[in-house]
Amino acid sequence: MDNLFTGQFANIRPLVNHPRFTFIEQDVRERLAISGAVDRIYNLACPASPRHYQRDPVGTMKTCVLGALHALELARDKGARVLQASTSEVYGDPEIHPQPETYLGHVNMIGPRACYDEGKRAAETMFFDCHRLYGVPIKVARIFNTYGPRMLENDGRVVSNFIVQALRNEPITLYGDGSQTRSFCYVDDLLNGLELLMESPADVTGPCNLGNPHEITVKEIAQMVLEQTKSRSRLEHRPLPQDDPKRRKPVIDRARQLLGWRPGVSIEDGLRATIDYFALKIFLAPERRTARAAVRVIGRGNSSMRQASVPKAARDVVH
Repeated sequence: MDNLFTGQFANIRPLVNHPRFTFIEQDVRERLAISGAVDRIYNLACPASPRHYQRDPVGTMKTCVLGALHALELARDKGARVLQASTSEVYGDPEIHPQPETYLGHVNMIGPRACYDEGKRAAETMFFDCHRLYGVPIKVARIFNTYGPRMLENDGRVVSNFIVQALRNEPITLYGDGSQTRSFCYVDDLLNGLELLMESPADVTGPCNLGNPHEITVKEIAQMVLEQTKSRSRLEHRPLPQDDPKRRKPVIDRARQLLGWRPGVSIEDGLRATIDYFALKIFLAPERRTARAAVRVIGRGNSSMRQASVPKAARDVVH
């Protein structure tokens, strides 16, 4: 189920004719009515990028709170287990580093990011209240920065921003001096962690941090992207947004001990796979077809001219 606010139907097109797959286009802010048995509910609804969740902050808060309520009501009605995708944003701009699940956070509840931060915090409250009051079987995952194929080109988050800008040889946008840190987890590792949490014993409710504890500065990520794409982009500094966390790194002892989980994909390998995805997507975009055809014609007898017109990462994927 998705309202396609930031999702793309193309991502699930290969599944639409599968007999065990059904897609419902609906907003989780509306009550959920699903026929038949339901065993597991993963509530991952809500844009996770500031660029998108700040477009409609009231809608973001409603998605977090009403979406959680409706997922819980469906779980209670069906006798299903339900997982809430929470976020490291519940820790705000943390004063404790790294961040364990016991840390209560340092959040500006009236700032421009609060619609997402406080929305997710309220959703966690609702999950645990429904668990205590009604016995709803719950799981709560606190997801740290995740990246990988199928992110949006205009997602606005660090990895996708840097990759798209590098592939287009545009300036790499660094907010602040680039010394702020993040801990990036590749999407395959995250999905493995979510499934292990969902299928864990009933008394393992969470919250459970899921993220890669390998801490890296934003500037280092930009430099890695430039190196892998062989881009001519330069770094361009802009003011740091309000309430942007300065450091972020999860303590994952709980996930290791209770789930046997730890991330396995290195940042180098994860970036390579993500760059390949975006390179192919950008190179094959409809608006580039005419230019690409011209490149082929002009470049038939001049390989250097042909290659100069196409990002190296895209050439590698296409070739």
